[in-house]
Amino acid sequence: MYAAGFDAGWELDIFGGIRRSVEAAQANLEATQEDLHHVLVSLLAEVALNYVEVRTFQARLAVIKANIKTQQDGYDLNQSRYQAGLINELAVQESLRILENSRSQIPTLETGLEATKNRLAVLLGEQAGKLSRELSAKQPIPALPPTVAVGIPAETLRHRPDIRRAERNLAAQTARIGGATAELYPKFHLIGSVGLESVTFSDFNEWASRTWSIGGPGVSWNIFRGGAIRQNIKVQTALQEQALIQYESTVLRALEEVENALVAYAKEQRRRESLVKAATAAQRAAVLAQDIYQAGLVDFNNVLDAQRALLIIQDQLAQSEGAVTSNLVRLYKALGGGWKSWKPDDA
Repeated sequence: MYAAGFDAGWELDIFGGIRRSVEAAQANLEATQEDLHHVLVSLLAEVALNYVEVRTFQARLAVIKANIKTQQDGYDLNQSRYQAGLINELAVQESLRILENSRSQIPTLETGLEATKNRLAVLLGEQAGKLSRELSAKQPIPALPPTVAVGIPAETLRHRPDIRRAERNLAAQTARIGGATAELYPKFHLIGSVGLESVTFSDFNEWASRTWSIGGPGVSWNIFRGGAIRQNIKVQTALQEQALIQYESTVLRALEEVENALVAYAKEQRRRESLVKAATAAQRAAVLAQDIYQAGLVDFNNVLDAQRALLIIQDQLAQSEGAVTSNLVRLYKALGGGWKSWKPDDA
């Protein structure tokens, strides 16, 4: 005699307890997926911010090196005029002071640039210094779109992974209340067996060798645990209220972050526009001061003041251009990484 089979049991989900437990498990899975999405959004934002910082350091270095060249020409001119007896030594020392002061800023900027490159390499899973050659060529700070449309705020905020995670946690806890409530009612079971049975091995796999049986239905009811079940329902309800409060708190924090990011982006754009005008005026003032000085109408202090102001404003403009782009990246991050919904298949 040859025989093989298995027993099985079925529970009839009349009061929805199993269905609600499946809903809770599915919601928990989706909340975990949103944790992954949150990590991806944060990582991409950090990569973008560090890349913008690299280009900002390069822009600041270009500004200071251009000013050093101008200051070097001014120093050489003063040396010649001093040797010719046209000016005193004070102008020579002043021009040397501002020249060396500008040069002293280069090592600090270069240190910051290399540190940012190394940080970017680590974020991309590479060894420190791996990207130095690729990023060595100066490139402009990434250009901004002419306009930024954030869409309907409520719908846009739903793209944030922390909000979707809190929403899924709330859904899971709500489903658990249904599962706990279903424990108050009886459960109905069916049992059975399916298998194969044959006298000879050659006939074992034949369809005629199949056997099956279904036992009578069974009923189980935790009628003597009613107090514990009701207490569990209260516990699950309290946890659901806690999840709701957490969800509302997450939404409020999200609104705060988006509002702050929007304000920072808009205000920095205005600051940049003013700095562009100031830099143009400072450039013109430096040229005029140099021309008037060479004509002997003013002393060299006017030239020094104009060059110093030009360097400061141009450096502020380079930083502002980087800040505008960085603020846009932070805005995208605050909105959940853009407006394309993420799916598990995208990972």
